[in-house]
Amino acid sequence: MKILAINGGAQKSRNTATMLQSAFDGAVSQGGTGEIVHLYDLNYKGCVGCHACKLKGGASFGRCVQKDGLTEVLEKAIDADVLLLASPMYFNDVTGALRSFLERLFFPAITYNKERVPTYPHTIKAGWVFTMNAPGEFYDSFFKGLMNSSNWILGHSEYAIAYGTKQFEDYTKYEADMFDVPTVNQRHEEQFPKDCNEAYEMGKRLATNIDIGGNI
Repeated sequence: MKILAINGGAQKSRNTATMLQSAFDGAVSQGGTGEIVHLYDLNYKGCVGCHACKLKGGASFGRCVQKDGLTEVLEKAIDADVLLLASPMYFNDVTGALRSFLERLFFPAITYNKERVPTYPHTIKAGWVFTMNAPGEFYDSFFKGLMNSSNWILGHSEYAIAYGTKQFEDYTKYEADMFDVPTVNQRHEEQFPKDCNEAYEMGKRLATNIDIGGNI
């Protein structure tokens, strides 16, 4: 079983990365091998709209034609049995780094044919991790739309979230007086470990009962 985890956040040891590590550990606990990729370490662009991935008989049909720091990662994602993707929420969306990755993963997988059947060779179980300092229901419509796309293009998808997260070690150093800092700190101590456990269980669940080759 092949497991690939994608960190769309800039940090490697804070909320998003910590939850992603938990999801990855849960998946790996069921057997298989994998790795965690930090997108901010890579040099790449989003989709450039060349449509080479849809050219009939084209050498890059069903694949992104761009050759850069994301090329190998995209191949690993397509080949994975379990794909874990994580991002903090920025301005009502995932980070630009993850958004660019998704453009180049999702767009080559679809055609403009009436059947709208994804082109990838097998289904992929996808687990998403989102962190935010907003209330839990704030992004419900966004999550619903993204899961619809993920279910269609990749395969069975689910997500785990951490909301009301702690952003700063010392809030007095920042223009951030809208927060009730004692409450934020208490939530981080009491709730965030539970959020990480939820991510762990999601990863474990996704990696259970997979027939290698993409059958779910």
